[in-house]
Amino acid sequence: MKFLKRLSLVAFLCVFVSYAFAATQEISGVKVEDTTEVRGAKLTLNGAGIRYKGPFKVYVAGLYAGKKVSSLDELVNQPGPKRMQITMVREIEANEFGKLLTRGVEDNTNKSEMAKLIPALFRMGQLFSDHKKLVAGDSFSIDWVPGVGTSITIKGKPQVEPFKEPEFYKALMGIWLGPVPADFKLKDTLLGV
Repeated sequence: MKFLKRLSLVAFLCVFVSYAFAATQEISGVKVEDTTEVRGAKLTLNGAGIRYKGPFKVYVAGLYAGKKVSSLDELVNQPGPKRMQITMVREIEANEFGKLLTRGVEDNTNKSEMAKLIPALFRMGQLFSDHKKLVAGDSFSIDWVPGVGTSITIKGKPQVEPFKEPEFYKALMGIWLGPVPADFKLKDTLLGV
């Protein structure tokens, strides 16, 4: 009988330990949670990876959704909140980073759609330039909440007013998941390919 109790205790501890370690993964020193919550909705990590610029690691990104997605269209068309979480692993001028995001939108958006996004892109650029620098460990998130819009939180500071246009959210996600992503390997890891 004691043997069965000990065996049960060992089995319980194995399950508990494996669950505890499964709750996060570490990528280049950045802990990426398996789940997150946006406006009361529990989201699951769709995929995570590292963005390289040449030989340099720039940031770790994690994509969260209500259920698994394998394309930009699936993500955009999925009901409910979604999140892209980014944590820097090197220092970069925040203004320059905002410009790179704008360039990523431009690379994945046709000219007529791009013209409609210009006011939102200027506003987003200002959000980043207000922070001067992003250093290793700094993070920002891009959340989509139906009926509210796209919210960007930088270094834990949420912006005042969300971007209402659904097209803006799709354009931002196109930076990582579009036909000309910032990093093809990162696109694959975010989509779990």
